[in-house]
Amino acid sequence: MGERFFVTIYKIIYMADTTAIKKGAVIRHQDQLYIVTDFQFVNPGKGAAFFKTKLKGLSIDKGLEITYKSGENVDVVEVYKVSMQYLYHNGSMYSFMNQDTYETVDIPDDILGNDAKYLKEGLIVIVSTHEGTPVSVQLPKKVTYKVASAPPAVKGDTASGNVTKDVELENGLGVKVPIFIKEGEEILVNTETGDYDSRAQV
Repeated sequence: MGERFFVTIYKIIYMADTTAIKKGAVIRHQDQLYIVTDFQFVNPGKGAAFFKTKLKGLSIDKGLEITYKSGENVDVVEVYKVSMQYLYHNGSMYSFMNQDTYETVDIPDDILGNDAKYLKEGLIVIVSTHEGTPVSVQLPKKVTYKVASAPPAVKGDTASGNVTKDVELENGLGVKVPIFIKEGEEILVNTETGDYDSRAQV
């Protein structure tokens, strides 16, 4: 009879302070795992600073809002991060391809949230997984887009104070840009703010 080997798969959890709290981080709270969907650092001036967090359960359909004192200990769960390329959108799912294995994975729109509007075919993102399940998608801070539609600048706009205009990008995203931006040009957009950053380098 051959030998039998048993492998124990466990969650790697380490103690950290509140500086580890950021969007996409996975933390343990009351023996349940949650992903940080949003957070805000508040320094009131009088009294101690604190972090306001919004959490989403990974194994339970439950959301929480928790306030942590600055410097308070937090149980952080390590996640596996992998580079993936965005392929296409199908219903409520977004398909990505692992850059190393070429395997595809479907990620639901509730994980992407508002970030889904910044996706375009071929965009490289960082996907965090826990026990093989995607838990968050990290976009590049700045993404290059081609301007698909842009109204021409109207004479007198600058004099009247209209120094920006609305354009539509290749993926359907709308953004305000300087009036000199033309259809067909490539621009950089900040995915953290949704604002125009600059013309793309040629």
